[in-house]
Amino acid sequence: MTHNTALGRFGNQADHFLGALAFSHALNRTLALPPWVEYKAGRTKSIQVPFDTYFKVEPLRKYHRVITMEYFMENLAPTIWPKGNRKVFCYSARGESDHCNAKDGNPFGPFWDTFDVNFDQYPPDLFPVIAFTGAPATFPVRAEDRQLQQYLEWSDLILKEAKAFIASMVPRGPFIGIHLRNGPDWMRACEHIEYSPLLFAAPQCLGYQNELGQATPELCFPPKDIILEQLRKKVKAHKAKSIFVASDNDHMINDIEDELRDLKVKAYKFPNHSPHVDLAIMGLSNHFVGNCISSFSAFVKRERDVNNLQTSFWAFPVPNPTPMNHDEF
Repeated sequence: MTHNTALGRFGNQADHFLGALAFSHALNRTLALPPWVEYKAGRTKSIQVPFDTYFKVEPLRKYHRVITMEYFMENLAPTIWPKGNRKVFCYSARGESDHCNAKDGNPFGPFWDTFDVNFDQYPPDLFPVIAFTGAPATFPVRAEDRQLQQYLEWSDLILKEAKAFIASMVPRGPFIGIHLRNGPDWMRACEHIEYSPLLFAAPQCLGYQNELGQATPELCFPPKDIILEQLRKKVKAHKAKSIFVASDNDHMINDIEDELRDLKVKAYKFPNHSPHVDLAIMGLSNHFVGNCISSFSAFVKRERDVNNLQTSFWAFPVPNPTPMNHDEF
């Protein structure tokens, strides 16, 4: 079984991957690990990064049979999925015809072009390979599939970079990892939070039925004063010496250091744009504070959950509305 991991950026793709892994296990089909889809500035087409660039393959085999897409296309596809005999599955027709149109648009076309794959229509009784236009999974990841995160282990390269950076942070000692999602696109998304109570990764802290609270604007886009106040409490509680910040926009390095100057705490960010190293570092922190709505934070939360490490969220738990007192006359 193979599929296109085209939904959104890395955090969303990771959610879909876990669901697809569970689906292939349920079907008892070997999963061809799809590459990660990335978008680079100045490029009109997406690029496909091999799965094992960021994660080890072997740990996944403890759960189910997997091979890389590259290995499959080079060694197996010519025999069991030859050109002229390739079919693709979709939930419903895409475009104006009654077909899947699996290669229409970006990143769908570039994804399959990377492996020189074109789909053919033949009778549905010969399907040695099942290829899906997108991941056969839900977003956000189902509650029962979250534990599959234990089989996703960072590649040696990513882990080496993460540990080297942690070793460079001074003063040495416990550190807090935080994720600040505060770019302009996120601000616009958060405008809809009160009308979308389970927006994006919200179930990770609010529950899948909002049983743990209701979404608020502060939960999605926490203001600076909440971040600094909450961070001060976490630093004191964990006797942290430094803060590692991952952000899509404003890392708030100066704000954090000014606020925590009396505690002699330093704030750091990774010098290069490497979201996967950011994720690995946050996963290794002594405590992590994430954004409840963000699927990027959700990746760290799942990794820490399977390793029994603590996580908290900005502006959570959501305070209950204060009941009004009514005077009797």
